[in-house]
Amino acid sequence: MKIAEIQEFDHLVIGSGLAGLSSALHLAESGRSVAVVTKREIYECNSRLAQGGVACVMDSLDSFEEHVKDTLEAGAGLCDVGAVRAIVEAGPEAIRELIELGAKFTTRGDLGYTEEPQEYDLGREGGHHKRRILHAGDITGAELERVMIEAVRSKPNIKVFEYHVAIDLVVSSRLNFGGPNRCFGAYVLDVKNGNIVTFLSASTTIACGGAGKVYLYTSNPDVACGSGVAMAYRAGAKIANMEFIQFHPTILYHPTIRSFLISEALRGEGAVLKCRDSRDSEPVEFMQKYHPMKSLAPRDVVARAIDSEMKRTGEECVYLDIRHLDEETLRRRFPNIFAKCLEAGINMAKDLIPVVPAAHFVCGGIKTDVNGESSIQGLYAVGESGCTGLHGANRLASNSLLEALVVSKFSAREIDRKYPMFLAGRPTAESALNWTTGNATDSDEQVVITHNWDEIRRFMWDYVGIYRTNKRLERAKNRIKLIRKEIEKYYWDFIVTADLVELRNIATVAELIIDCSLQRHESRGLHYNADYPYKDPELECVDTVIQRKL
Repeated sequence: MKIAEIQEFDHLVIGSGLAGLSSALHLAESGRSVAVVTKREIYECNSRLAQGGVACVMDSLDSFEEHVKDTLEAGAGLCDVGAVRAIVEAGPEAIRELIELGAKFTTRGDLGYTEEPQEYDLGREGGHHKRRILHAGDITGAELERVMIEAVRSKPNIKVFEYHVAIDLVVSSRLNFGGPNRCFGAYVLDVKNGNIVTFLSASTTIACGGAGKVYLYTSNPDVACGSGVAMAYRAGAKIANMEFIQFHPTILYHPTIRSFLISEALRGEGAVLKCRDSRDSEPVEFMQKYHPMKSLAPRDVVARAIDSEMKRTGEECVYLDIRHLDEETLRRRFPNIFAKCLEAGINMAKDLIPVVPAAHFVCGGIKTDVNGESSIQGLYAVGESGCTGLHGANRLASNSLLEALVVSKFSAREIDRKYPMFLAGRPTAESALNWTTGNATDSDEQVVITHNWDEIRRFMWDYVGIYRTNKRLERAKNRIKLIRKEIEKYYWDFIVTADLVELRNIATVAELIIDCSLQRHESRGLHYNADYPYKDPELECVDTVIQRKL
């Protein structure tokens, strides 16, 4: 029987994307100890892949009111207005702090403009009526991760644990403590040596990112398994609005280059969506049939329109046309995308870009307030793991990086204020419930994990995707119930591995998405159910909330 080691810190952050590293930096300002746990290397996260940028009011021609209005319109009546306003208004200060850390955003001069060359080049994306997207070329996420990693590495009171996979949260309900449920840290698998480490902390911040790998086709990296939401649900936290899965409309359609996102910023620079009526016909524009903003409509509208056109015509993709811009301009504005398209044999200045929708962003998550505080004392969630109410039923483009920066700061401030309360009653290493392997053995049936993983992702794509029906959702529910039982038996019988942890989390998140979808008897934002094709006015501002009974 192998017994886990124990690590004690003042604060634990799970995840190393923009929200996680930003949380760690702000928490470290107190001088207290901070542990950052990440399942692979520190830079492997969704944030690094963000191309578009950060939505923020930086122009005198723009205003907070207009940014708030665009966010609320995209959110389709489900946003928390107070959270939206607080996050939008905190944006400029968060950007200034990033720049002080060394972040370099693209200026007009960088793109060859002689007029106001020192001004930032502000992009425009779907759902935005003004140019307000700060970007670093088309690799904004990579630039922000670079800056954050350098800053975190420079802090002696932050310790980063790479190749450490969080398994479950340590909560008072499992320790048989009285009173309200509290979080004291997490059980974590050290992948390299196979040991389980119990991390004890006064506060725990979940920043595990999204859950795109729940679906067969996604823009997300392999680490995006929804682990934060799954762990919080198992610990008894409230989970909200998981039916609202954003499918990015434009992922490069190519037989060997997978999951490569074609930024919405292309449409902000005038690219239009086109579709062939037949294999031999010239592609023509179609978005005018679906929305007055045409190709710059919000993502839920665009993704459903593409899905509809593909089904109508039988085509396997649609096309993005940005041939009105010359090659020099495109290489300068979109260097990474241009290079990747060339690798696929596509010159954006001369050729149409084949694209399809894919799972991209979870608008729901662990239900929190604007400070990231969950329903469990001492447990916070920031970034895509949390549901602050900013995104509502459909995320406005580039608001996610803004939320990651702002809510992580709010959260750290709130944790610092409540730190003495969290410290009181914190279990000692001796009294903590430790992890033991019991009678579990090594598995010789890896095929079980692979098969269940593939089956979940496929039926989630087929039955719980862009277009849903009651029958499809019920079919998915029946399948996930059986698979969950099989996974739980496997989990307790065999020694824990990283693959098993991720499979368990994917199954949990899949069931949460299905259950939330079954509960919402309307179509709103990203959730479209053909059996309830219209919005229900009585469900305006009504969240779908699920909580496990412990």
